[in-house]
Amino acid sequence: MGKKRVLVPAKDVDLSLVRYEPETVQAPHLTGFGFRLLVRLIEAPLIGPLLMNYLKKENKIDELLRNTVIPEEPMFKPEYPPQEKEPGVVELDEDGRPEDRVESALNCLPHYDPAELWESSSADFRYWKIRDYAHAYRSRKVTPSMIAERIISIIEENGIDKPPTPLLITFDAAEVRKQAAASTQRFEAGNPLSILDGIFIAIKDDIDCLPHSSKGGSTWLHEVRAVKKDNVSVSRLRSCGVIFIGKANMHELGMGTTGNNPNYGTARNPHAPDRYTGGSSSGPAAIVASGLCSAALGTDGGGSVRIPSSLCGVVGLKINYGRSSMEGSLCDSGTVEVIGPIASSVEDAMLVYAAMLGSSPATRISMKPSTPCLPTLSFDDDTNALGSLRIGKYTPWFNNVHSTEVSDKCEDALNLLSKVHGCEVIEVVIPEILEMRTAHVVSIGSECLCSLNPDCEEGKDVKLTYDTRTSLALFRSFTAADYIAAQCIRRRNMHYFMEIFKKVDVIVTPTTGMTAPIIPPSALKNGETDMQTTGYLMRFVVPANLLGFPAISVPVGYDKKGLPIGLQIIGRPWAEATILRVAFAVEKLSGESKKRPVSFYEVLRAN
Repeated sequence: MGKKRVLVPAKDVDLSLVRYEPETVQAPHLTGFGFRLLVRLIEAPLIGPLLMNYLKKENKIDELLRNTVIPEEPMFKPEYPPQEKEPGVVELDEDGRPEDRVESALNCLPHYDPAELWESSSADFRYWKIRDYAHAYRSRKVTPSMIAERIISIIEENGIDKPPTPLLITFDAAEVRKQAAASTQRFEAGNPLSILDGIFIAIKDDIDCLPHSSKGGSTWLHEVRAVKKDNVSVSRLRSCGVIFIGKANMHELGMGTTGNNPNYGTARNPHAPDRYTGGSSSGPAAIVASGLCSAALGTDGGGSVRIPSSLCGVVGLKINYGRSSMEGSLCDSGTVEVIGPIASSVEDAMLVYAAMLGSSPATRISMKPSTPCLPTLSFDDDTNALGSLRIGKYTPWFNNVHSTEVSDKCEDALNLLSKVHGCEVIEVVIPEILEMRTAHVVSIGSECLCSLNPDCEEGKDVKLTYDTRTSLALFRSFTAADYIAAQCIRRRNMHYFMEIFKKVDVIVTPTTGMTAPIIPPSALKNGETDMQTTGYLMRFVVPANLLGFPAISVPVGYDKKGLPIGLQIIGRPWAEATILRVAFAVEKLSGESKKRPVSFYEVLRAN
């Protein structure tokens, strides 16, 4: 008696009474024998449900779901009101040729002289941009085949199973050479397909890319799921001349935030090989940060593009849910996950995004997406567009980090935006953040379990890693009523954020609540469970997934140990152009030169 909690309708919530409740995750940190024992216990018929119920009670999951009366009706996927057109943008034809969209994106970029920088002898570290590679190819300083040989040599010399690799799960040198030779021939004939022709890109192992299988970081998924054609985004990039180097490492089935993978080895952070890359798109972010590729494709269902991008010091774009087709990926029927680009610069992420975008026919009917746009960074009016920008900040949430170095660097970036461009920072209040996190866990967990159940019923689950099995045990404890309650919470959260977006254009937070965590040596063989770390890594990323908003992580500096820190910019529905504009400005103003990662490969101007 007395446990029931009744929520007032979201539209009637008094924001002046809302108090931020810091999230505290109650769960043991285990590796080795202790972790294996825990998994055996939670999978046991009688004691397992008791243990799971205890952990859920300690973390208020049942209190937020089963003991609460939620007046809103469920929202099973993001729903948005019509959106106003963004200022200072160029519209793209999502039914047109990807090559044409990439050309439009190129025209949106500011002036840049690759020839001048190519001849520069500056000792400052910098990542080579896609435009640098294109200049090198067009001026015949190098060919795609020459770059391919350098990349193949690096991969074969290190072996795909040694630190700072394993960056790749599947690699075929002959296939890379074949693609590079075709690109080289196009340049020799003077007819490259686009600015992306000859650009090397890695694909996360849960996205289909012929001729490779999609294992999802597991040891068996490729045995029950054949790859018959490219994922839609991969196909669009291929039509632009992109060269795919292989399938990048990842946290098994995307069920983790660190990138730990005992099946193929754990990808290491290029800035500190004793630390995690972040997950689940661990390999894609590490590959870009280490200089092997200009860009990569990852998937983001719970920050899985933004988290590793932040920890590795690169840019990660989480596009709006429904902006691009998920056909040909392991999570092609979910409501929180999207495919997104990871790149070393905002402009490169923008070029890849332009190529891959395009909603599916079903999404256009159900969600009525706004026309995709890009910011006109090449024009003089970008400062005016930034000057009128209103930035939302929820200070108690913003400052809830493991180390103030993270929030301080992000605060510095905000101050620079205000000082240089006149952006207005507005304090906002976001209610029910804990409820939102719980609703996200139930939503993504139920969707993962639904897709895996047929194979688990055939006994494949025993072949999964221990931390994946831990996640599945939690997901199995959710009921249909829990799922419905989570979708009612989703609608409440959508109301709060849409009201906030009437007052601000973007919401800004740190991307993660901590920099890259150390890899416990005992976790390399069997993985680990560390929900406190997961809590810090996922603290700010959930709204964009549960509610489908576009978001981007852009580097803003380093902590005292030289570990990267990322700033997250969350946009209104379908407003990728706005967050790209802000991210580009932050990138120019961050005030610190790039640090050369400990593990870095110079493939464009190699001796």
